[in-house]
Amino acid sequence: MKKEATECVPSQPSNDEHSPTRSTAKSVCLVLTTTCAMILNVSSSTAVTIALPAIGRDLNVQEDQLQWIVSAFSLSSGCLLIFFGRLADLHGRKKAFLLGVFWSGLFALACGFTKSVIALDILRAFQGLGPAATIPASIGILAHAFPPSRARSLAFATFSAGAPIGGAVGIQIGGALTEFAPATWRAPFFLSAGLASLCFIGGCFTIDADLPSKEEDRRVDWIGATLVTTGLVLITFVLGQGELAPQGWKTPYIVVLLILGVVFIGVFIWWQYYLEHSEGHQRPPLMKLSMWSRSNGKFAAMQFIAFLEWSGFISFTFWAQLYYQDYVHLSPVKGALRMLPMAVTGLLCNFIVALVIGRLDVVVLVVIGTVFTGIACLLFAIINPTSAYWAFGFPAAITSVFGADFVFASGTLFIAKISLPHEQSLAGGLFQTLTQLGTAFGLAITTIVHNRVLRREALKLGFDTTQPLQGAPAPAQLKSYRAAQWAAFAFPIFGAVLAVVFLRGVGVVGHKEPSGKVVDVETSNGSPNEEQANSARNSHEVAKKVGGNGGSEMH
Repeated sequence: MKKEATECVPSQPSNDEHSPTRSTAKSVCLVLTTTCAMILNVSSSTAVTIALPAIGRDLNVQEDQLQWIVSAFSLSSGCLLIFFGRLADLHGRKKAFLLGVFWSGLFALACGFTKSVIALDILRAFQGLGPAATIPASIGILAHAFPPSRARSLAFATFSAGAPIGGAVGIQIGGALTEFAPATWRAPFFLSAGLASLCFIGGCFTIDADLPSKEEDRRVDWIGATLVTTGLVLITFVLGQGELAPQGWKTPYIVVLLILGVVFIGVFIWWQYYLEHSEGHQRPPLMKLSMWSRSNGKFAAMQFIAFLEWSGFISFTFWAQLYYQDYVHLSPVKGALRMLPMAVTGLLCNFIVALVIGRLDVVVLVVIGTVFTGIACLLFAIINPTSAYWAFGFPAAITSVFGADFVFASGTLFIAKISLPHEQSLAGGLFQTLTQLGTAFGLAITTIVHNRVLRREALKLGFDTTQPLQGAPAPAQLKSYRAAQWAAFAFPIFGAVLAVVFLRGVGVVGHKEPSGKVVDVETSNGSPNEEQANSARNSHEVAKKVGGNGGSEMH
């Protein structure tokens, strides 16, 4: 049931009637604080990836036992985004942000002093809980602090820029610290602890005090949280381990865990449907399924496009780094230097987004971005090792980041615009979850392609495939790297097709000023709720009709 709010939208909106006035300097510091949190999140993952060989040497661990140092962080950070996003909306985004960065810094520091790989795996899993709380809270904080305006566009573009900066900090600075600092691989963890301290201090002084949630029923759907977290953990684990298991994807525990993961997600969807549509005193669902149909299904389309973009983008980055280090035999630092244009271009992309997001249709941004990521994958799919870096590697590094930055910035703005005030962190957490799942899915698929092609080509050249495939002939390795990039190429191109088909009519999502049009407000329990209507009206969040009238202007 919907309610029409017939009053005109005020000319100078605010996200809440009681939002405090904020100076320009404080607003800038607020954006920088949340951006620093994004830098911390990305660098905590990329710096450790570069440091894995040094960790293996120092702790006397085989290469195949090092993966969980990265995977444990990704599992805990990626699978709890929805739950922590919901808690942030209910109990305070500032609290969630501060607890998240404090937690991240504490366990980063602990990782720097550990002396065993098992302890490091466990501590990394705990460290990942920090970003799971911080990133959804950051999106909700920005959406609350900046109503639809040029300032909101700049805020989200700057926040998005934290990803390429974090990648540069992790790969470039983390690699340099690992190679040259006295603490070697421990130094990047100390760097993360320092960044977390800056985020905590900045959050204390720049983030507005939490306001009570607008929802009447603030109970937490613990059953739904358990179901979705368990399902995501199992599926993410299987995607990461399926190709590494003793019998590959036919390994019994891989098959069983995959089935269980799908069942848990299926039961979660049913449970959310039941809570949303049941009458009586059932607690509110963790995630309304009706969110996916917002804006005539464009909410779901944007989420799936993000999933596909990250499937391709992260796969490109992963296989490009392996190509430089394992095929071309460059050192980690020299390989990282060849990826440096990605960070520079990433910053420029977010600057471009800030300039054009208020003028350009979002479908144009998304299509350009995903196609450019596809071009990067294509360049490595046809790469000639004898050619200069400037022929294939450099243009691929330049074009690869367009999709990630354009889709993230425009996607988070779009989702913030069509989500209600009390859903901002949940919606942001859901968007982040889809990118995390896309990462795991893309790497799983491209790894399957790589390994199958490597084994086939090695057999053709007379190589004994019972031996480790890392020693396969160079021509076989080259074909397998190319094949992995062809598979990665398919993901962003499919995302571009989906954008053309399903995002038509969305229009401009950045800094549109209100025009006094009628707003359609979705109420939380299927009944009119004046307080929620006022809140949605004041923050210009349209739950149902954005893009639903063939390109009508977004509020």
